[in-house]
Amino acid sequence: MGILEDKRRARIFYRYLSNVYDRINPFIWNEEMRDEAIAMLDITPDDTVLDVGCGTGFATEGLLQHTENIYGLDQSPHQLEKAFRKFGKHGTVQFCLGDAERLPFADDRFDVVWSSGSIEYWPNPVDALCELRRVGKPGGQVLVVGPDYPKSTVFQKAADAIMLFYDEAEADRMFREAGFERFGHTIQQASANSPRAITTLATVPEE
Repeated sequence: MGILEDKRRARIFYRYLSNVYDRINPFIWNEEMRDEAIAMLDITPDDTVLDVGCGTGFATEGLLQHTENIYGLDQSPHQLEKAFRKFGKHGTVQFCLGDAERLPFADDRFDVVWSSGSIEYWPNPVDALCELRRVGKPGGQVLVVGPDYPKSTVFQKAADAIMLFYDEAEADRMFREAGFERFGHTIQQASANSPRAITTLATVPEE
């Protein structure tokens, strides 16, 4: 387990990163990549969307272009404070402090469940993916963006020491263990020299 897969360490990390997050993030996960991922979804104005690990609201901003019915959840109060400042107390987004592995929502609640830049901090990613499936409506969409496993052996060792990185085979295993049957992966990258993201689009099973 990487050092930032510990929830306490991750909260401390984001306490400081929140001050510069919006300036650093575009080098790894930019608007073009975000919008490309959103375009993979079929979001209607009436859909209700959950943004798990919403951080400062970068993905939330893009999702708001498609529906106003958005809930943002994050375990970092400092990240949520930044998001709340962006959208204001009179905005349509409803924010809450919470844990991806224990989502405070009823079963079958959301048409779309989104999570970008969060899975790498989950100590038990399969448990959290089960939660994403639980709160998604049968036949609904779940989209998860995480860091693709580096190809270099040196970078692999460094990555493993910090947080969760995974390849398509590992993504297959996690999503299957979480109960998903239909899913596919897309590799995204801000530039030729930037880290690669693995974006998985899954369908909530209909029972």
